[in-house]
Amino acid sequence: MYFRNRRHAAALLAEKLARYKGQRPLVLAIPRGAVPMAKIIAEQLEGEMDVVLVHKLGMPGNPELAIGSVDESGHVYLLEYAHTIDFPDRYISAERERQVKTLRERRARYTPVHPPIDPAGRIVIVVDDGIATGASMMAALLSIRTKRPKKIIVATAVAPYDSLQKIQGLTDEVVCLDVPRNFYAVGDFFQEFSQVTDEEVIDLLRQGRSESEKTKSMSEVSP
Repeated sequence: MYFRNRRHAAALLAEKLARYKGQRPLVLAIPRGAVPMAKIIAEQLEGEMDVVLVHKLGMPGNPELAIGSVDESGHVYLLEYAHTIDFPDRYISAERERQVKTLRERRARYTPVHPPIDPAGRIVIVVDDGIATGASMMAALLSIRTKRPKKIIVATAVAPYDSLQKIQGLTDEVVCLDVPRNFYAVGDFFQEFSQVTDEEVIDLLRQGRSESEKTKSMSEVSP
């Protein structure tokens, strides 16, 4: 299955998640690519949007290939094959420190326009445009689980079967639009897959907060 762009994928996911409309779900995006999708899904489901900050840990000499991931608290999740790779003892700790610094700087930019929303007791939908190794999603789910949500749903456009199997135990439900037999990269399944900038994320978060406050205000004055 091929998607025109992230908006197209988000609209299809919102249709699959329509049963959560009216339950004010919290839609958490893994930045940056999933943020435009989360905004559309949150609007369609009359929920709130926010981000969950994680970042992959790259392979020594090949940073685009993930060997694991880290969340903004510094918790590291390593993929199984990472333990078979011979790299310097300090590599993981140094890479962790570097990525956590990036995540905290990102949070500092996002918080003034959109303070983090507590997922405790909420139906949480974790959105990514696609799942490759599953490392970033695993770190996101582990981070969210500690905050005691009512339910966690993973929503993504495309993912290989083995990566979906890795996350099954940490989520209550998975909605994936396409599970291709041959998977190389997420971008291969989108006609348009441009990079999302931090400036775009900040603007989307600002819009999401404004719309959420408007919806909340309207619900408070409704009889």
